[in-house]
Amino acid sequence: MEELQFDVTVIGAGPAGLAASLTADKAGAKTLLIERETRPGGILKQCIHDGFGLVRFGEKLSGPEYAARFIDRLPNSDVTVWTLSFVSAIQREQDDSILTVITREGIRRIRTHALIFATGCRERTSRQIGVHGRHCAGVFTAGTAQYYTNILGELPTKRCVILGSGDIGLIMARRLTLEGAQVVGVYEAKPTPSGLTRNVSQCLWDFEIPLHTSKTVTRVFGDARLTAVEIASVDPCMCPIAGTEEIIPCDALILSVGLIPENELAESIGVPLDSKTKGAVVDERNETLLRGVFACGNALHVNDLVDYVSESGEIAGAAAASKEKKCRGLVPVECDQSLLYIVPQRISRNAEMQERVFFFRSAKDMDNAMLTITKGGNLLFSKRFSHLRPPEMERLPVLLTPEQLFGNEPLRFHLEELDHE
Repeated sequence: MEELQFDVTVIGAGPAGLAASLTADKAGAKTLLIERETRPGGILKQCIHDGFGLVRFGEKLSGPEYAARFIDRLPNSDVTVWTLSFVSAIQREQDDSILTVITREGIRRIRTHALIFATGCRERTSRQIGVHGRHCAGVFTAGTAQYYTNILGELPTKRCVILGSGDIGLIMARRLTLEGAQVVGVYEAKPTPSGLTRNVSQCLWDFEIPLHTSKTVTRVFGDARLTAVEIASVDPCMCPIAGTEEIIPCDALILSVGLIPENELAESIGVPLDSKTKGAVVDERNETLLRGVFACGNALHVNDLVDYVSESGEIAGAAAASKEKKCRGLVPVECDQSLLYIVPQRISRNAEMQERVFFFRSAKDMDNAMLTITKGGNLLFSKRFSHLRPPEMERLPVLLTPEQLFGNEPLRFHLEELDHE
């Protein structure tokens, strides 16, 4: 089988993959972009609501409009785009990656110097969260319901319950209401909503859709089609409380219960993953602990804003296209239980850039919180935040000099809630 060679190969043509491939191409790298669907754009193709691009473009764009800003640049670039193509296997030879790709023209073998995973994320299903009952029609993830409504033009429900207050679920509560369906309510096992505050306000309160916290769906009823769900209150450990069960008639249960980065291919070649993010462990260039392998976008960690997805793709694309190989001298980055996670998990003390950008989420709602970064007991950086919420990711630029990063002690991130003054 003939072996094709590329400098940079990007798997996934969503917003991260588009940004990564265009950036690598601009830097002069021979670039291949592989997409399993018929068209590039990823999940943005079905997100017809606005609100995308406020950070990057200063405009309120729909998902397709945002994707088009990048897709329209492909014909004027030298990026090779393969759609309806699947990577079935990856092997490593020294610092190169060998890909077996199933395409419309047959099986292709690709040798690439740099490999970028921009594979996005997937939704959790009812079986992953312990909802009991028979398999029956009418149980959808929020993304599937969105696809039916926005792409196929089919209304998947007339009366539904939404489990989980993630952003997609909130947006679908509004969308289905606008299409004439009745949303009985949004039920959230946690004591606070999981979506952005603006989405709770614009998608629920503005449409008088009730939000029930500390409640979950425990069972579904129905044979061929769902006919009802069982709702129960939960305790602080999110375990159902006996005696609080309530039966709600409906024809659909829509799940918005979390996203998981897609990293099966990355795991197949031994890319170390972070147990907190479920994405790869990377440095500030989005390079994993395997030389020449990068991760970006929602495959790295689940982002709130597509603007940051594109930013991470551009960082990975520029680094993957670079011909220079330097000693990385990686310093571990750690966080305690006051943060859900921190990305990147490593930084290079030898990097030319001194400003590093970190992304984090607080472990709980905090008012008047102080973030500190220490190394070996020395305070390197601190910043005050007036309000932090776990659903709202924070982007934090930090200026760190080589002198501050000297030594093998990790950088430690800590959040502490201060007394109100």
